[in-house]
Amino acid sequence: MRLPRSLAPVTVAVALLVSLPYEAAPQARVSEPFGSECRTRVQGSHVIAYCHNPYADMDRVRLHIECSRWWDLDTDSAPVDIGPAATVRLTGRCWKEVRSAWVSHQKR
Repeated sequence: MRLPRSLAPVTVAVALLVSLPYEAAPQARVSEPFGSECRTRVQGSHVIAYCHNPYADMDRVRLHIECSRWWDLDTDSAPVDIGPAATVRLTGRCWKEVRSAWVSHQKR
């Protein structure tokens, strides 16, 4: 029995995939929930962020502050690791007004 030309490449690909050992076959990655929930508040020139990690994986967070004035230095806080079910407080400030503030996350 001869396969039509359109099915021959598909059949060969399936046969090769089936013959691979289990470790070499492509695995579907299951994405687990990740990332602390953060609340950021700007009050004048001060910024306060509270981050709570409800998940089992460690989360490393940093507070980033962009100041409004060109001569005022933007700042990034030191990284802080948050364990499961933990809450941390991050603070920072500008000399004058704050343009924006946000928290970045990195999986540990």
